[in-house]
Amino acid sequence: MKRTIRTAASVLAVTGLAFGLGACSAADKAADQVDKAVNETYEVTYEVTGKNIESIEFHGGSGSAMEPKLEKETKPTTPWTKTVTLKGIMPPAVMPLSLDPAAGLTCKVIHKGKVIKEAKGEQAMAGGCVAVSPIAG
Repeated sequence: MKRTIRTAASVLAVTGLAFGLGACSAADKAADQVDKAVNETYEVTYEVTGKNIESIEFHGGSGSAMEPKLEKETKPTTPWTKTVTLKGIMPPAVMPLSLDPAAGLTCKVIHKGKVIKEAKGEQAMAGGCVAVSPIAG
């Protein structure tokens, strides 16, 4: 009987060790994916249309992925487009500012030919276009 208990305890110990090593392996893979996502770069194109646009602020790739710096263009001509390279989890963002509620304002974020965020009218004036990084999610 003692032998059965010892065998069962050994099986449990080996099984626990295997699960533990598997969990470490999964955690290591997750950490590697996060590191890759933070360091990877991607391109997006911003598009803004409308009239009487005072300025456009956007993430242009400066700063860190967690703390991007805003770049600004004053009195842009429209339609306005800008292609930028961003880092990892940095969210693509373009925020046009117009004081004219009838400006017909539209903003878009385009990644690999696909619109990943679009806002029109009041929505574009209120918050612009901020998308989730295609690397992050």
